[in-house]
Amino acid sequence: MLVIENLTKKYGEKVAVNDLSLHIRPGEIYGFIGHNGAGKTTTLKSVVGILKFDSGEIFIDGNSIKDEPLKCKEKIAYIPDNPDLYDYMTGTKYLNFIADIFKVDEKKRREKIDEYAEIFGLSDDLGAPIASYSHGMKQKLAVISALIHDPKLIIMDEPFVGLDPKAAHTLKEIMRKICDDGGAIFFSTHVLEVAEKLCDKIAIIKDGRLIRSGTMEDVKGDDSLEEVFLELEG
Repeated sequence: MLVIENLTKKYGEKVAVNDLSLHIRPGEIYGFIGHNGAGKTTTLKSVVGILKFDSGEIFIDGNSIKDEPLKCKEKIAYIPDNPDLYDYMTGTKYLNFIADIFKVDEKKRREKIDEYAEIFGLSDDLGAPIASYSHGMKQKLAVISALIHDPKLIIMDEPFVGLDPKAAHTLKEIMRKICDDGGAIFFSTHVLEVAEKLCDKIAIIKDGRLIRSGTMEDVKGDDSLEEVFLELEG
């Protein structure tokens, strides 16, 4: 579903991501962890086509993000760590705007919006301007907008930040169902307990380089993910 081959991204002389290769297959929830500044967000933004990279390749469902960006973006959804939404819109207008971009028909979008707004407790707030939303409400709206077009691959940067415990639990259930239905998820997180319980595979990045990856069992063995992470970081 997602193939990252020898990805390198520089900011001037600084190498933010250095020769990174990862494969995320259908059905997998793949966690991406590392300290602040390790290269996680740069990698995710390169995957979704926000950042150009210096060398390497990224393929989404067989299409190159460099050569066929629109084909790639039709199949993915991206939830950034700090959703930058259109504050002047209402929640409903924003979700319909996203549905228009992905050409979701009227019946399907109504069903999706109603379903997810109810699940995330936003039904009574969709008529209000996004400017009046709390950070957690904006995060929920961003999650709903990412799910409207049934993406094959969801890229998420710290998706649980700002979510209340119930919403976080709901999102984890949705993530699992998406992958059980053949989708794939690649997400970064600092919440190692969540990653350990939720992920099928994990990758640890340090100073732009991949230092360990594989199934959760292969990466952590008999230790906790936190213990392995701290040892590798140390």
